[in-house]
Amino acid sequence: MSEAISMPEVLLQVTDVHKSFAAPGGEIHVLNGVDMQVAEQEFVAIVGQSGSGKSTLLHVLGTLEAADAGEVLLDGNSLFDLSDAEMAALRNRHIGFVYQAHHLIPELTALENVMMPLLVRGETKQTASERALNLLDRLGLAGRTSHRPGRLSGGEAQRVAVARSLVGKPRLLLADEPTGNLDEHTAEDVFLAMRQLCREERAAVLMVTHSAALASACDRQLLLHEGSIQDTPKNL
Repeated sequence: MSEAISMPEVLLQVTDVHKSFAAPGGEIHVLNGVDMQVAEQEFVAIVGQSGSGKSTLLHVLGTLEAADAGEVLLDGNSLFDLSDAEMAALRNRHIGFVYQAHHLIPELTALENVMMPLLVRGETKQTASERALNLLDRLGLAGRTSHRPGRLSGGEAQRVAVARSLVGKPRLLLADEPTGNLDEHTAEDVFLAMRQLCREERAAVLMVTHSAALASACDRQLLLHEGSIQDTPKNL
């Protein structure tokens, strides 16, 4: 008998999530019953028109904004049942973030920027430094660890941001246009480096992008349209 093929476990389960914002003319409904799943170690792209709510969705999934209704489960645990302190601890340990702007601290070196989440967690400087150096080396930045952000290229700075997002070994990485500020060639290089490192680190990724080329290189694409999610063809 052939062995049964094991299917990846569901890491992120999103059910009927709604989010609206107050406006002078009345409420604007951004998310209208979002349903989706992300499996362990899956690399998923979210595409859609500008203003469709892609960033809002990531903020809700990352517990940076509260949903109006619905449920989000990470590893089977509800994110909406946590206190503010518990949500902060969860973000530090289980969710990584990468944004279009790298948001590095200008006064700190690349190494110090990557170490910061572990130091906030309470790890020793030695442990944080060893882990940060390992990630920077794997991203091709071994010779840039002592440089501050102002002395890094755009692609280098974004690689540092990727290392920082993964230093705490998160289960889920939320990436909001992580290559949006880069030229096409540099964007591809950063994307490939991020994808490889996430695979090695066994992290699932949910990435918002406007790049059809990068979206097609992901395991799966989801289209956010009129506040809800639908699968899109692989060759969209």
